[in-house]
Amino acid sequence: MISYIRGRLSEKFEESLIVETGGIGYQIQVPFSLLSEAVAGEEIQIYTYLHIGQDQAPRLYGFSSREDLDVFKLLIGVNGIGPKGAIGVLSVISPDDLRFAVLSEDARSISKAPGIGIKTAKKLILELKDKFKLEDAFEQKRSHEEGRADSGAGASSQDKRGEAVQALAALGYSASEAMKAVNQVKGAGEMEVEDILKAALRQMALF
Repeated sequence: MISYIRGRLSEKFEESLIVETGGIGYQIQVPFSLLSEAVAGEEIQIYTYLHIGQDQAPRLYGFSSREDLDVFKLLIGVNGIGPKGAIGVLSVISPDDLRFAVLSEDARSISKAPGIGIKTAKKLILELKDKFKLEDAFEQKRSHEEGRADSGAGASSQDKRGEAVQALAALGYSASEAMKAVNQVKGAGEMEVEDILKAALRQMALF
């Protein structure tokens, strides 16, 4: 079992990249986000999954973190979504955003992936909604944002929405109910957390 590969990124193709280490070049299929960020010639570490299909040659799939790899494994566990479909999903929606899409039952965002229609997206949500927790989703997203941050700037509009969702969850609302209410607050990007929360509570009264 290949857990990860660390080496020099020697080539990039339309859907994959080649990492050279120990005189061997490993061709790894990766999501578009990783493909676009990777720089040829630089050292890179990819967490991998080796898939051996019945009628196909072995294929390596790779991700920038173990958490992203774990999401991929959950996706291929959904009936009808193989490795190719899972890579397609993660190429149009990040693992962080996928967690929120599942928790908020946002089938439309998931269905933007190639080969994933609304029906399949709803099935995916049904099978994965118990696999994700709201607190973990926020923790993962916050961790990734802090890792990319270049300065100590104030909370983003997404952070404020997240805090409002967490507050609603603490009041006893489900993750999907809380996220639907916050997403329906107009102008939330320009509002403070307290104001978003008040507006979301008014939305709750309309459900």
